[in-house]
Order: sequence, then C-alpha cells, then structure tokens
Amino acid sequence: MEQRLLHKQFDNGLVLLGEHMPWLRSAAFSFLLPAGTCFEPDGLDGLSGMSSEMVQRGCGDLDSRAFLERLDELGVERGSSITTSHSSFSCAMPAEVLGTVLALYSDLVRRPHLPADQLSDARQLCLQELRALEDEPSHRCFSELKKFRYPLPFGRISQGSKQGLEHIDIAAVEAFFRDNYKPAGSILAVAGNFQWEQVCKVVEQQLGDWQGAPEIELPVLCSNYGSRHVDHATNQTHLALAYDCASYESPQYYEARALVGVLSDGMSSRLFSEVREKRGLVYSVFATCFSMAGQGSVMCYAGTTTNRAEETLQVLLETVHSLGSGITQDELERLKNRIKSSLVFEQESSAARSSQIASDWFYLGRVPDRAEVCARVDNLSCECLLEHYCNYLPKNLSLVTVGSQSLELPEGTS
Repeated sequence: MEQRLLHKQFDNGLVLLGEHMPWLRSAAFSFLLPAGTCFEPDGLDGLSGMSSEMVQRGCGDLDSRAFLERLDELGVERGSSITTSHSSFSCAMPAEVLGTVLALYSDLVRRPHLPADQLSDARQLCLQELRALEDEPSHRCFSELKKFRYPLPFGRISQGSKQGLEHIDIAAVEAFFRDNYKPAGSILAVAGNFQWEQVCKVVEQQLGDWQGAPEIELPVLCSNYGSRHVDHATNQTHLALAYDCASYESPQYYEARALVGVLSDGMSSRLFSEVREKRGLVYSVFATCFSMAGQGSVMCYAGTTTNRAEETLQVLLETVHSLGSGITQDELERLKNRIKSSLVFEQESSAARSSQIASDWFYLGRVPDRAEVCARVDNLSCECLLEHYCNYLPKNLSLVTVGSQSLELPEGTS
C-alpha cells in the first residue's frame, strides 16, 4: 500500500504532519509542544508537569468538568506526557469527530483557564506521581541515572522534585505557559482516516494566527560518567547502567538498536537468559536505547538482592561484552521478526502511528516510510552487527545503584 507523508509548515513555526490510513475507522493526533523539563527554571523542578495538569483544567468556553465531559461524549481516548523536550497531548477518536477535537485542543494550548483555586489539587497529584516512583524500582533507578548522567537542564525528570513542586505558584505556571506553549517548535501529527484538506482548514482556522515566544537555544550536552549511589533502606539493590551508543539521528542507529535487541528483546535475549534464567541473579533485567540532544545511550536495569549485587553487575557487564563474540543467525532472525511485527501492529493503530510520526520529525526532520525501515532491517547481518560493536565499543559508562549498599564500576571500566 502507498504511504505518503503529508506536510504543512505554518508561518508561525507550527509543523502539521499527516498520514492517511483509510482502512481504519479512527483518527488520532499527537501534539508536541516545546515545554519539556529542560525548559524549567532552576529550583522549580516539576513545573512542566504541573503546567500540563493545569492547562487541562478548563479552556475556551468550557470549565474543567465540561471539557472532560465533552471529550467523553465524543468518545475520545486521551493522554498527556512530559519528556525532556516536550509536553505532549495525544487523542484517539472516531474519525468523524477529528475536527471537533482538534478545535478543543487548540483552545487548550492557546486559551487555558489556569484556575488558581485548583493549583493545590494539581500539586497534590504531581506529588503523588513523585511518591509513586518509590513503588517502581526500575523507574526510580532510571530517574536517578538520568539526573546523574545528564547535567542540567537535561537531567531533570518529569515528576520533578518535592522541593520544586512545593515552590511552584500560579505566577510560575502562567509564565511557563506563556514562554513555552507556542507554535515555534511545536509538532502536530495526525494519522488515520481523515481528509487532509479539512484538517489543514481546521488547523489554519484554530492555530494559524497563534503567536508566541521564539524557540529557546539549549546548551551543548556534556554527559557525566562514573558511579553514584542513592541510599535506600531495603534488602534489594537496583542497578542502572548506561554507556554510549549511536543516537536516533545517526546513520548507525539501526545497528545500535539491533545490538540492544539481541541483549534485551524478548525472553530469548541474552540478558534474560544469562542473568536471570541461567544464573538466577535478578528478578528483572532489561536494556533500552535512549537518545537526547544528539547523543545516544544504552540504559540497562537489573533488580537483585544486596548480597548478589556485585555479581549481578559483573555478569551484566560480561553479557554486554559478549556481543563482541558475535551474533548468531537465530538471534538476528528473531530480532528482525520482532521489528517487522511492530511495524505491522503500528498499521492497526492510528494513535501509535501519529506518535511515531511526531517523534521521527522531531529527531530526524523527516519521517522514514515502512519500506525504508524494512530495507534497513533486512540489510542487517551478523557480520555488520559485529563490525558495529567493534567500532563502537561500550564506553563512557555511568552507574547508579539504589539500595543500602553502594557499588563501583570495576577498575579499568571506561
């Protein structure tokens, strides 16, 4: 089937993207605004999340309850999230109400009420999310790793900090909204069964005259390396390890992603079989690719008992370095099949496709089609993956441990 990216650049800086999926009865959009954690003022960690919460408490002619009831009436599945770079809003809905929902969210990003009397409620919700990190060890560990590996402003986490959340007042929310909810740097990606001309008309009417502050230039990212311990009273130890790899923008990304897939995609992966199944060292272990500001990292997590933490770290590093001994054909075929399956599933979800379109445009300034992705995957070979590993050996390691006993990277680990 033909796949064609639809694109319109507005004079105010807003980018509108679309992909027509006529076999679906749904439509979805992902709206990315340059209002992520890296734009928070010092001392107000969590401001992006609180601002996102506040803008959803009524906008335009609708108060908070009326806005939510209207979305429910239209059958909209909605969500919001905060990343380092963006505050994002996503909606999936029956195709025929797309224009109406786009108009509602245009009010949300331009004319929110920001009710001062609801600031305390928003703060309590954000504090609850922060406390919930304690119940998600892998999330807590990765949050601590992000804060350690990436200096300000990149290392802030979406949940913020207790001190930062408690210092946020309505003036700070209003200023953050005014400075960061703007068309310059915003991406609106639509996917599903829609008419492009109608979508362009609605967006032009609702957002064409939208104005705001210019884009903010961020400093160069310089990562931190070494070891850090976060004391936590528990008989478990949680390890988070990061090392350099090709970023999402790199021509070598597919090779880097494939190596991480050999490590961690599925129950046949090396980390699962070696660290968990054969050695019985952990109850959870995985690795993932992470990109930020043109730099890529592989992030690994392992949860274990305190008395086995040192052995777990050693076996984790050994398993990573085992990639240098080569990749088997069975591993490669399993990986290729998993990637292709994910592309097939994406074709059945307008929400997943709109999210991918927005992400690709932000990182690459373009959206690779499925034929290009499949070709890149098909061209992967055991030989090229081994060559990539040898050319990009794991280096610049950062280790964070959360528990009652600290660990250090082994001597000689770069």
